Amino acid sequence: MDIRTLALALALGNLSLCAALFFFDYERRKSLSLSTWALAKQCQAVAWLLLYFRGVLPDFLGGPLANLLLFAGVALDAGAFWDAVNRPSWRRVLLPSLVLASLAYLACQFIDSEGGLRVATGAVILGGFYLAGVAALLRFWRAGSMLCRFLTVTMSVLAVVVAARGVLSVLLPEGWSWVSPAIMAGVGYGALYLLMLLNGFGYLLLSREKLQGELDRLETIDALTDVPNRRGFYQALQPWMALARRPGQPTSLIILNLDQFKRVNDSYGHPVGDSVLKAMVDVCRKQLRDSDLMGRLGGAEFAVQLPRTSLDDARLVAERIRKAVEGMPVKADKAIIQLTASLGVTTIRAEDTTVSLFKRADEALQAAKLRGRNQVAEAETPSLEV
Repeated sequence: MDIRTLALALALGNLSLCAALFFFDYERRKSLSLSTWALAKQCQAVAWLLLYFRGVLPDFLGGPLANLLLFAGVALDAGAFWDAVNRPSWRRVLLPSLVLASLAYLACQFIDSEGGLRVATGAVILGGFYLAGVAALLRFWRAGSMLCRFLTVTMSVLAVVVAARGVLSVLLPEGWSWVSPAIMAGVGYGALYLLMLLNGFGYLLLSREKLQGELDRLETIDALTDVPNRRGFYQALQPWMALARRPGQPTSLIILNLDQFKRVNDSYGHPVGDSVLKAMVDVCRKQLRDSDLMGRLGGAEFAVQLPRTSLDDARLVAERIRKAVEGMPVKADKAIIQLTASLGVTTIRAEDTTVSLFKRADEALQAAKLRGRNQVAEAETPSLEV
């Protein structure tokens, strides 16, 4: 593959990506990461077009300017990966590095009339900026998917090959043994081509993987309060339901409902109601251990799972939660909202199903409400037959 064919293929590929990105979610604002990546592809598309028409265009356009745009595009590629992992501070490092790298390349342009040093410097710059993008992926090596790890390893190897080809073109201008300069150049161009393909498709696949992960998360997490929703809470409860059939410390369940919460929504609006729910969850979490789990069953009703906790201890925890909610004023636009909560407490029994467990806890909750709200009630203990 010669440089002109490579330049044309990459120019057309980047232009196609730019067009697709322009119409992707056309009516929505693009994310910062996607906007950075789109700008990177635009820079690379223009750079490869200038390189393709080298010899037709003035030397400065087909040479230095094209390469400077290519450096900028690859640096922005790395920046897009850093934006994707929520590290926007990359600009403080990569952008000054881009300026210094560009100045070094221009210096080589004037110093080396033969071009060997310029080629080596350009290859090292490209390889270095690709490795900067790989560094963003490395932050999530342990928790990352197999796709993330594959891209990290493969892009690292290819970036090193691109940089090494430039260095070897200076150190071994006549080649080495049967490896001629043409073979080294071909390997370098091929590695660069694969690197750009992997970077493009890898970014898109990682973005899709991240989006799918967020969708999967929202199936079990309540988006407003960031605690498990009904489905997620039931899933987390199942292992403890099974353990209840074995002798040992019991697991307790608390059902909590904010008293007269509908009046908050009716009087102050749903945004204030949402703020109240988030504040209530934060207060409740402060009363719980790390091993405890709070979930939202719907509306203003929540459940708390207390592993290895007796009924008496669970009642104490419920009482702490009740007092914490009662002492939690929530500031609205024109008022301070004072809340109370009613709570029902029970333990998981060996014969329980999810239906029977929540039915018993809900009966305790209703008993607390019938007694005047802002109370804790225990589920009835089954009587022993004589």
